[in-house]
Amino acid sequence: MRVLVVTSMYPAPAHPGLGGFVRDQVEALQALEGVEVELFAIEPGPPTRFIRAARDLRRKYGGERFDVVHAHHGLTGWSALAVRGAPRVLTFHGTDLSHPIVGPLSRGLARLVDLPAPVSASLARLPGGGLPGAGTKRAAAILPCGVNLDRFAPRDRPEARRTLGLDPDGRYLLFPADPARAEKRHDRAVELAQAAGDVDLLTYGDLQPDQVPDTINAANAVVATSEREGFGLAPLEALACDVPILSTDVGIAPVALRGVAGTLCAPYDVDGWLRALGPHLEEPDPRVAGRRRAAIFDRNRMAARVFEAYRELVAETA
Repeated sequence: MRVLVVTSMYPAPAHPGLGGFVRDQVEALQALEGVEVELFAIEPGPPTRFIRAARDLRRKYGGERFDVVHAHHGLTGWSALAVRGAPRVLTFHGTDLSHPIVGPLSRGLARLVDLPAPVSASLARLPGGGLPGAGTKRAAAILPCGVNLDRFAPRDRPEARRTLGLDPDGRYLLFPADPARAEKRHDRAVELAQAAGDVDLLTYGDLQPDQVPDTINAANAVVATSEREGFGLAPLEALACDVPILSTDVGIAPVALRGVAGTLCAPYDVDGWLRALGPHLEEPDPRVAGRRRAAIFDRNRMAARVFEAYRELVAETA
């Protein structure tokens, strides 16, 4: 099976942290027997890039044959329409459905592609999303990218702190996002750290991607305070490292954290979160038994699920 993946989220030298989860899925698909993946990555830039991308796709692949065209992100899906002759899958990641301008464009495209594929069931049910049926060619499939267990794994906490230049005896919380992303609610993490007292709050703001696993392992706990998530890899990455995680009940967190001792999945409330956080701040090396749960959402398992969706789609549209 030959697949063209079109994405506006993919790491590049100028943007090394962009779309690592899409890269993980592409690499996992490429490792599967029976599938050949061609990648077309749209560089970051103004909205006109999607028009240029459609032109470039038509020029590059106009005479090529693919079994499936798979686009990531709503606007990217519009560009991918330039490649004809194959059923289309479109993965929605969250902001492409909730954005006031991009959202309507994405929902309109969901009615044109052969398989709309939000990354979580909660995203499929997003009010006004219009994905499960409602004029679509086929009901939506849930196709997340998954967590990279090779990259995210338990590491020695003192060693991780030394690598990052942190105090080996310090107390650290990690806000697993760029503070500039308003929907991630850095303000809540700041409030929690201040209420805990004598705690340093780490963020992904200035980190390189290869520093992220050490930073997770360096933290006493990860605090994912988002007001919304399409899927939300941060809880899974913390679980994969056996690091305590406190998360709002958005995205995959309610499923991923259910029954895992030492974690919290609940609406943000500073007092309740402080009570859950307390034991992790007192322990020199707090851990949870999370990796086995994270493995359920391993990128390789998720890629196999995507490949099966391809096969079913090709059979249905033959």
